Amino acid sequence: MKKFTLFLLVFITACGRSAQGPAVVLPQFLATATAYIDPSYPSAQVELAAPNQVASGIEVRMERVSVEGKNVNAEVCFTLPDTSDWSIWSASLNYGGVVLQEYGTTLVSLQEPAEGQTGLRCDTLTFVVPPDADLSNATIVIDSIAATPREGEYCSVYMPKIQQAMLERDIGIVLDCVDVNGLLEMQIISKPPEMTPEQAEQIVYSDEFYSVKGPWSFSFNLSQ
Repeated sequence: MKKFTLFLLVFITACGRSAQGPAVVLPQFLATATAYIDPSYPSAQVELAAPNQVASGIEVRMERVSVEGKNVNAEVCFTLPDTSDWSIWSASLNYGGVVLQEYGTTLVSLQEPAEGQTGLRCDTLTFVVPPDADLSNATIVIDSIAATPREGEYCSVYMPKIQQAMLERDIGIVLDCVDVNGLLEMQIISKPPEMTPEQAEQIVYSDEFYSVKGPWSFSFNLSQ
């Protein structure tokens, strides 16, 4: 379980979940560490020998990694599955037997998908490490990317694929968009009798429908 701080996104607008349903939780990344670099801290940069990785139909590219003081910075670009608000959901830095899952992220550029053209998002990931960290055999692993549902996307984007999954798995949950005070909300209108409302909501609002899993793994040597 990631240790970095999470913030709660509650969708109550068009095609949003009902008030009693569980919210989709996406990460609040750590703020980037101070820009001050003590002279005693290391500084180095390396280009990756294998910068491209493809998993689940998503191409992720990490051309270079650098260490500046306490910060290990990685420039990451990934193709976008659709026009939703995709970002890196889970990542880690592995070095010397340490698995560091807390990181900061800074948006570098965003190219929305267009007709005949794949979208692309680029970020800088920042991991904070001690000055004596052994980065001679390190790996950055991006486990998944996720999309924050925008207003109107529950019905137009997510409900069809969630309903299709329910049918393929023979779960017996039926969804619909219901007008609630002039706003369309995705609701569970039918479920198996032995299933509680809470169990049904956990299935429907699982982050599997809002994320794409890798992993995408990048090894590098930043020895001093």
